Amino acid sequence: MSNGEDEITAWFARQSRLSKADFPIGIGDDMAEIRLTCDVSVLITTDMLLDSVHFDLEKATLRQVGYKAMAVSLSDCAAMATVPVAAVVSVALPVGFGEKELKELHSGIVSAGDKFNCELIGGDITRWNNDNPFAICVSMLSRSSGDKPLRRSGAKVGDSICITGSLGGSIQKKHLEFEPRVKEAVKIAQMVTINSMIDISDGLSSDLNRICQASQVGAVIDAVKIPISDEASKEADPLSSALNDGEDFELLFTLSQTDCRELFKKWCGLIPVTQIGQITDAKKMQIKMPDGQISDLQPGGYNHLR
Repeated sequence: MSNGEDEITAWFARQSRLSKADFPIGIGDDMAEIRLTCDVSVLITTDMLLDSVHFDLEKATLRQVGYKAMAVSLSDCAAMATVPVAAVVSVALPVGFGEKELKELHSGIVSAGDKFNCELIGGDITRWNNDNPFAICVSMLSRSSGDKPLRRSGAKVGDSICITGSLGGSIQKKHLEFEPRVKEAVKIAQMVTINSMIDISDGLSSDLNRICQASQVGAVIDAVKIPISDEASKEADPLSSALNDGEDFELLFTLSQTDCRELFKKWCGLIPVTQIGQITDAKKMQIKMPDGQISDLQPGGYNHLR
């Protein structure tokens, strides 16, 4: 249950000589944690987005691109139930980009940050000398909302697997307009004990695999229970779309069955939460199809090195 991107990330992590005391969370999670004093730490993430890969400037506005770039990093904060603090943004401009375009981009960046009191505090502007595409990179700082940030590596055998929202078809519109689940993540983490969490950026199948790999467990999900978006339901294979499309930016998390029942008793948020499966000791992912047959599930979402 691995792919090229995850394999090289794991290799990077093995090369690291970071002190756990100073850097409690290093390579391989949604954010890294830096301990500043014995009881104060900061978390950091960075995301680079490219024209023709993460958006298409022939179809998307620069305001939408700025919003998405900021929202992607905000979603990393949500993945660990942390509170966004501030961001810096760097851009590589194609020929023809100037003050007008930068102001439009800025309006999108700020509109996303304002939703969560995350300030834009600086960055860098540079220009290509040839026909290279527009690129934007956001680096963001956050702080823990509780005792410690949530990680991918805490899933336990018997845990319920839950997601927020619905999945699939994000390319139709959602990938440019999604709402990072920062508030939902913090609220859920305050209600019950979450054992592991990630945001669905590369697809349910890929991101569930990351939880399984980090936690050394397996999983079985029920195809009938996966909430499929209206956009995905129009696809030729709606289930495949929900499993593999990516850029849903919903929360995927595991918690004990007792806590899961408690969460459903308490949850009254506008965004629905759905239980879709269970963590197992099988060390592989499986899916129960509508006919009741259980099959192995391979990670099939987006892979930057495929």
